[in-house]
Amino acid sequence: MSDSVSRRSALGFAAGAIAVAAAATAGLAVPSHAAGRARRGPGAGPRVESLVAGLTLDEKISLLHGARDPESLGQAGYVPGVPRLGIPPLRLADGPAGVRVAARATALPAPVMLAAAFDPALARAYGQVIGREGRALGQDVLLSPMVNLIRTPYAGRNFETFTEDPLLAADLVAEEIRGIQGEGLIATVKHFALNNQEKDRMSIDVRADERTLHETELRGFEAAVRAGTGAVMGAYNKVNGTFACENKPLLDDVLRDRWGFEGWVMTDWSAQHSTGRALAAGLDMEMPDGTHFGAALKRAVTNGGVPEAHLDRSVRRILGVMERFGLLGESVPERPERDPEAGAAVARAVAEAGATLLRNTDRTLPLTGRAARDIAVIGPTGRHPFVSGGGSAHVVPDRADSPLDALTERAGRGARVTYAPGEDLYGKEIPRSALSPAFDAEEQRVAAGREWTYEGTLTLDEADAWTFVIHYSGERPEVELAGTELFPPVPGVGEFFSGGLVSTAPDGLNVRRATVPLTGGGHRLRITARGGDQGQTFRIRRVTAATRAADVAEAVRTARGAHTVVLFAYEDATEGQDRTSLALPGHQEELIRAVTAANPRTTVVLNTSSATSMPWLERTAAVLQMYYPGQEGAAATAAVLFGDCDPGGRLTQTFPVDDAHHPTAGDPRRYPGVDGVEEYSEGIHVGYRWYDAEGVRPLFPFGYGLSYTTFAYSDLTVRRVSGPGVDVSFVVRNTGAREGVTVAQVYVGPSPDLRQAQADRALAGYRRIVLRAGERRRVTVRVDERALSAWDAKRHVWQLGTGRRTVHVGTSARELALSTSIDIKGAGS
Repeated sequence: MSDSVSRRSALGFAAGAIAVAAAATAGLAVPSHAAGRARRGPGAGPRVESLVAGLTLDEKISLLHGARDPESLGQAGYVPGVPRLGIPPLRLADGPAGVRVAARATALPAPVMLAAAFDPALARAYGQVIGREGRALGQDVLLSPMVNLIRTPYAGRNFETFTEDPLLAADLVAEEIRGIQGEGLIATVKHFALNNQEKDRMSIDVRADERTLHETELRGFEAAVRAGTGAVMGAYNKVNGTFACENKPLLDDVLRDRWGFEGWVMTDWSAQHSTGRALAAGLDMEMPDGTHFGAALKRAVTNGGVPEAHLDRSVRRILGVMERFGLLGESVPERPERDPEAGAAVARAVAEAGATLLRNTDRTLPLTGRAARDIAVIGPTGRHPFVSGGGSAHVVPDRADSPLDALTERAGRGARVTYAPGEDLYGKEIPRSALSPAFDAEEQRVAAGREWTYEGTLTLDEADAWTFVIHYSGERPEVELAGTELFPPVPGVGEFFSGGLVSTAPDGLNVRRATVPLTGGGHRLRITARGGDQGQTFRIRRVTAATRAADVAEAVRTARGAHTVVLFAYEDATEGQDRTSLALPGHQEELIRAVTAANPRTTVVLNTSSATSMPWLERTAAVLQMYYPGQEGAAATAAVLFGDCDPGGRLTQTFPVDDAHHPTAGDPRRYPGVDGVEEYSEGIHVGYRWYDAEGVRPLFPFGYGLSYTTFAYSDLTVRRVSGPGVDVSFVVRNTGAREGVTVAQVYVGPSPDLRQAQADRALAGYRRIVLRAGERRRVTVRVDERALSAWDAKRHVWQLGTGRRTVHVGTSARELALSTSIDIKGAGS
């Protein structure tokens, strides 16, 4: 790795973070095999041992569970510490895409967009921003990164994690952790393990054989341990019959005995189910409270059911990490100041590097000439910036500009940029004439401690399908129509799981929707709102068939009146619930069809979380995947559309054609599970490996993405290096007229000497490359022993796959221009 990537600039964090990001986007990527070795400390030192010996039983227990923070900063968790012994409190903040507290922070692009850059060096810069900001915002522990693989396209948190590929996940999580912890913030890799869906996540029993675990899901967690992660968060779900937070085969046998992890294991929030059993299995900390590790643990110790030595072991692990980060003793590191400008620079670099061009007919993009001077912007996310998803990943951004404003500014003076929403996300006012007795449904305020009730009739002149939209603060009002609650609580989804574009109004109120077919005539309506501790504000609006049709008609007129259309489409994902379809939600598909019929020069920009089906694809001129692009997403989107930078992203997950053709389709035992059990019956064939094994054609393959220029690959050679690894060398030439990005990908075929199912091709290495027009470069990618090995479940070891093996090089899992083969021999051969 170059010095500009591996070391922070002497000019300070701002210059260092920008230099790292710039170096990363220039192609100075960490070699894909360089996951790093474990930072294994010498064990608990004298200070820690002295502290453990000096703690009372109550003090030990207080360190093993969360508590209420008397000076909360809006973070997720708090551990009070022991002031008399100089043990400070710990504050724990969510942080997949920035630090989630009450204060403003840099809202980075979603991790899935970071991953699309295929650049571990950029992942380190991303981690540096979060690490510094976490410390500056009063936090000590970050509940991130998430490294669970993308197994089903429906999973609600796919945007919070990286990829379907184990190698890429391992590389990225390792470098992000090094970035986070290099700034003094303790990282917590999550969710250990197999937390690949939100549906029934609290109870589902995930069954996977040993080989599948090691070759897929566990690969990233192992890399995190080798990168020195301070903490690991246990998952909600069961793994092979036992809850993850009390699963000894995972927590002790694999995590500690095999990988040598010396940090502490905490629960996901309220994921604990026992006291002594969990402690004995290797769990150290319960969050966010002490239901099991509080009074219950004290009783278990005092009555002899739990040895106090088990508490000492967990306390020792926690204090050991705190000592490693300088949090014990008199000289605790000073907290730095935030550097919003440096954070914004990295946020924009990631958004540009992860922007993935999926379609570009007739050189529609970049926008030049008349196409850049006469533009219609359509779609709600064209005006309202889509910064982040909901739940744990939601960050209060420093800023978030409108894409419409960014495009208008970039088009410049004299250009014509028009706008139409096409779809109404937030509803229109309910006429007072439709309510009897009439009341102001547009704004109601309920004082703290008070309750407000309305009982009346909603009257329609004719039958219609109404979408009721409620905006509210505090506790969600109860709204009953003809005796049926319109907005019932969703199991496992509280008000915490909000914060994305669709679930939050522009003024910050929470938003829920319910579509109901209504007959003409009167409908009994009852509303109950409670002020709670802080008071309540709410409004009720509606979207009707007529307002929908009017919005689409306006969008069509706007599209016809412009030379070029940029249509923004969205999908709002959040923790706590899975998607139910790969289709764009609402009436967006109809909107796209109508607009593309009116103007075929339409580019669709996708602010979506995961794979999306595209029955409208052939109608479009271009499609740009921008995911959830963070606070600088508007500027980054404009830069890519106008060609100020090359779209540098590549897909880290396969996009299926439709809901019937992907690895978890058609078999409910795979997803979402049957009778509380989910089976990973696809085995090691996760993601693109399943498409290859089953001969299924994807919409877009893993690794896919277009550039504004063209590249030629040639002259492939493969040679052995010391040990069982190989160097794969080839020439890449930019054959186009401008600078651009390509991501060279190396795949290795199966070993004839391994008598077990193997992938037809598995990613073994990659390199992000930036070349000037006409530039030619020889690139070498190291493929290490792990990438050539399979897990032997009988001997519980990695086994090198020897024999004649095919090596492919190309630009996606399905576009492999170069192939050769080499004999792989064991060490000493």
